[in-house]
Amino acid sequence: VQLVESGGGLVQPGGSLRLSCAASGFTFASSAMSWARQAPGKVLEWVSTIYPTGSTTYADSMKGRFTISRDNAKNTVYLQMNSLKPEDTAVYYCVLGHWTNKFKGQGTQLTVSS
Repeated sequence: VQLVESGGGLVQPGGSLRLSCAASGFTFASSAMSWARQAPGKVLEWVSTIYPTGSTTYADSMKGRFTISRDNAKNTVYLQMNSLKPEDTAVYYCVLGHWTNKFKGQGTQLTVSS
């Protein structure tokens, strides 16, 4: 299993960013995929999950601001983040299946700051 996140960076409050996660080594189309994040000094936190059917779930603080999607042809899962806040600053991880699964990428850093 290999998961490679990209797209992180520095964004001003209120801005937007899209993260990508390229997956390989497993049957992507039949797998649920999650995003999780870890802020400095805090524990890993679930962000969102997308199922093979395309149905999605979100943590309450992300609802209406974040959108998870997938492209099975590209074995890629995305996280579109809008209306970003400083408290969204964290390392974002792509995870195979449930967000606590051991199979996750190396993470990509998002910093929201003016």
